[in-house]
Amino acid sequence: MTKAKHYLASVLAGLVGLAATATASAETLRLLTWGNYAPPELVKKFKQETGIDVQITLSNNEDIISRLRATGGAGFDLAQPSHDRIVGPQADFRIYKPLDLSKVKLQQFTPSLLEAAKASATIAGKVYALPFTWGTLGVLTNHAKAPNVSSIADLCADAHKGKVTMRIRRPALILMAFANGDDPFAAYGEPDKYQGIIDRAGQKLAACKANVKAYWNNSDDLLNMMRSGEVVAAEGWDLHAIKLQEEGMDTGYDKNPLGWIDTFVLPAKGRADEAAYKWVDFVMRPENAALIMQSSGNMTASVGAQDFASEKLRKSLERIYSPQAIAHVRWFPPIPAGLEQREGKILDRIAAQ
Repeated sequence: MTKAKHYLASVLAGLVGLAATATASAETLRLLTWGNYAPPELVKKFKQETGIDVQITLSNNEDIISRLRATGGAGFDLAQPSHDRIVGPQADFRIYKPLDLSKVKLQQFTPSLLEAAKASATIAGKVYALPFTWGTLGVLTNHAKAPNVSSIADLCADAHKGKVTMRIRRPALILMAFANGDDPFAAYGEPDKYQGIIDRAGQKLAACKANVKAYWNNSDDLLNMMRSGEVVAAEGWDLHAIKLQEEGMDTGYDKNPLGWIDTFVLPAKGRADEAAYKWVDFVMRPENAALIMQSSGNMTASVGAQDFASEKLRKSLERIYSPQAIAHVRWFPPIPAGLEQREGKILDRIAAQ
C-alpha cells in the first residue's frame, strides 16, 4: 500500500470511528405517555442536562398495551400505564421487564404511593412499576347547595332530582357497589360473587337515571354544568373539584374515592434503560414534578413537589386532600381477565334504557 493510500485509509477509519461515537452519544429516549406528562420545557431541560433527546408518543392505557403487545414490548424505552394494567398484560403478553431499583432514587417517591404501586406491580418478587402521577374518582359537590352528599348513592336522592351528572362508565358502577355496602375489589377473584355485586350496583344506577340532568362526556361538560348551577353534585375526578375550588366554589369531595396511579414501566425490548432511569429521576425531582402537576392537573408521587406549586394550587389541594386523605383512597387492583366485559354488558343495558 502506498503512503497516500495508507493515509486515506487511516482518515476514513477515523471518520467511521467518529461517526460511531457520535451515534452512541446522541441517545434518544422513546417515551410512550399521556398528554401533558412531558411538558416541552422539561424535555428541553432534560436534554440540556443529559444530552438525551426525548421522543414522545401520546397514548392511553388501551393504546399502550396494544402497541407493546403488537411488537412484543419493542419500539419504546419507557411507558406509563396505570398501575392496574401491569400484572394482567404482563401475564398475557410479556410486554414489560422488571426494574432495577438500585438505579432509581427511591427517596424521591412518597412512601405510601411507592408501596401501593409496588403492591400492584410485583410479579414473582420483582417490581415492574414505580408511581408517577396519581388521582382519584369520586363525588364532588357544590357544598353550599348539596351539603349532605357523601357518596354516589346520595346523587339518587329525591332532593337532587334533575340536578346531578355522572357517566355510565366503570367508575360509577364501582362507586355504587361500595355505596351499597359491597366490596367489589375483594370479589375480583370470585366471578359469580362479583357478578352479583355489579348487578345490584347496575340496578341502582339505572334507577338513578331520573336524577341525572345530563351525562357528561368530557371535563368541560361537567365543569360548565357545575359553574352554571344546573347541577349541584357529580361523579367525577379530583381535578374537577380542584379546578372549581380554585375558581372560588366551596367544593366538597368524596372522603373514600377510587384511586389510580400512572406509573413508569420498562417495555420488554426497550434499548435505552439507562436513559429511562435518568428520566425517572429527573421528573421526580420536586421542582420538575411540580411543573408536571401544573400542566396535567394531576397529583404527583414526588416528595415535596407541592412546595414548588403555585400558592393557588397548593391551597386547593389542601382543601380537597387532607394529610390523611391518601390512607382512605380505594386503589384499583389489577383487573382480572373478563371482568370489564361483564361490567360492559351491565353498562350497555343502563345506557339503552
